[in-house]
Amino acid sequence: MRSCDLAVYADALAAEAAALAARLERVRQRLRQAAIEREARVALPADVASRLETLGLLGRGVGPAEVEEIAELQASLAAVEVLQAWVERELYEARDGWTTLAGSSPASRAAR
Repeated sequence: MRSCDLAVYADALAAEAAALAARLERVRQRLRQAAIEREARVALPADVASRLETLGLLGRGVGPAEVEEIAELQASLAAVEVLQAWVERELYEARDGWTTLAGSSPASRAAR
C-alpha cells in the first residue's frame, strides 16, 4: 500500500514540477520579448514606436518584479525536485522490499 501511495504522490509532484517549469518558462519568455521590444524601440521611428505602444505591441518592458519571480520559481522548482528525489528513493525502497518479500520462500519470510 505504501508504494501505491508513494507512486500517486510522485505523480502529483511531477505535475507540480511541470507547472512550475512552465510558469518559469513564461516569465523567461517575457524577458526575452522585452529585450526584443527594447531593440525595436531604438531601431524604429518614434512615431511608429508610439503607435505600436498604443496597439499594445510594444509593452512596458520588465522590471525587478519579473526578476524576483524568476528567482522564486527557480527556488520553488528546486525544492519540489528535492522532494521528488526523496519520494522516488522511498518508492524504490518500498518496491524493492516488496520484491524481496514476494520472491522469498514462506520459510525464509517466517525466519525474519
